[in-house]
Amino acid sequence: MIYCGIDWAEKTHDVALVDDTGQLLAKRHITDDAVGYRILLDLLAEYGDTEENPIPVAIETSRGLLVTVLRTGKRQVFAINPMAAARYRDRHSVSRKKSDPGDALVLANILRTDMHAHRPLPNDSDLARAVAVLARAQQDATWNRQQAANQLRSLLREYYPAALAAFEPWKNSLCRPEAHELLKAAPTPARAARLTRTQLQAALKRAGRKRGIEAEAERLREVFRADWAQQPPLIEDALGKQMLALLVQLEAACTAADDLAEAVEETFPQHPDAEIILSFPGLGVQLGARVLAEVGDDRQRFADARGLKAYAGSSPVTRASGKKSSITRRWVKNNRLNHAGYLWAFSAITASPGAKAHYRRRRDNHGDWHAAAQRNLFNRMLGQLYHCLQKRQLFDENTAFPAELAVAA
Repeated sequence: MIYCGIDWAEKTHDVALVDDTGQLLAKRHITDDAVGYRILLDLLAEYGDTEENPIPVAIETSRGLLVTVLRTGKRQVFAINPMAAARYRDRHSVSRKKSDPGDALVLANILRTDMHAHRPLPNDSDLARAVAVLARAQQDATWNRQQAANQLRSLLREYYPAALAAFEPWKNSLCRPEAHELLKAAPTPARAARLTRTQLQAALKRAGRKRGIEAEAERLREVFRADWAQQPPLIEDALGKQMLALLVQLEAACTAADDLAEAVEETFPQHPDAEIILSFPGLGVQLGARVLAEVGDDRQRFADARGLKAYAGSSPVTRASGKKSSITRRWVKNNRLNHAGYLWAFSAITASPGAKAHYRRRRDNHGDWHAAAQRNLFNRMLGQLYHCLQKRQLFDENTAFPAELAVAA
């Protein structure tokens, strides 16, 4: 049996091949291009790599063109956590020396000694991978949009409280096009106080507002002309220019999030698992796509529901030493799936009577706090999702929460 380890970098990669005894058979330094990939594949073929019996590969990343090339055929590719690889490195040297060829050798030896303890990359379909790309990008864009909105809000608090008061009644106030048009028309409080009803109505129309324009313009005019504390004129103008620069970033983030959301809505329903995922209470297209992106459609990825729950960080972990024992939540987990699970459980409480009854039972009978009760609900519903995906069944409220529904009735 031959094992391969690859220490990857931005421009070059180090490759090491070892046999069952740990003997170094070959090492290469390849470039990150088509020529380097061909050298790597030829090296693997030279040492017995075939389509029926491929050589397993260990690498410290799960993404990129190199990983895509290695995943052709039936080859198993293991994405080793860099922290785990660093711990393995100490097994071979106590001097704490480090080199890229040495790291490649360490990765190869990880497979030689402990391949059973590591999980290969899942064999997801191309459609599932495409959904994962779009869902993760949309999630990142949403986080970036919120970060930009928080920066803009913090700046407006320094010199423009009238704007925050004017936009407060609107949902997602600073992310709305009405707020953007008004801030462009009046980047400072002094200019906002001089806006006429006609100018305010024109700004609302440019933002796409169709109804209640006159009443909203009158409300905005009263807010902008109220008595507010102000910065000196020169400082106010400088802060207004800074605000316009942040506004450009926020508009770009809003556009990216909306465009990616449309792409998710177009791609996710095409997947065969979409119908099952959307049958669960609290899961819509965007949140369901995030769940599919992290769970995947490889049915052999998780041995049972417990493995999926541990991966998501919803199941507790026990720490015991001597007479001391504690049960806590998991810190090492898939953060994206865990975040989606928090939103899923929060929405399911209002969308499902059984989920709400389960949440109340955890709060009232077990003394859980809100986050702990939500995590327990997510843990239960994740197990139900695993069962439905394995059996190709839709979610059924009476089957999922029989005891809770009986008590609620």
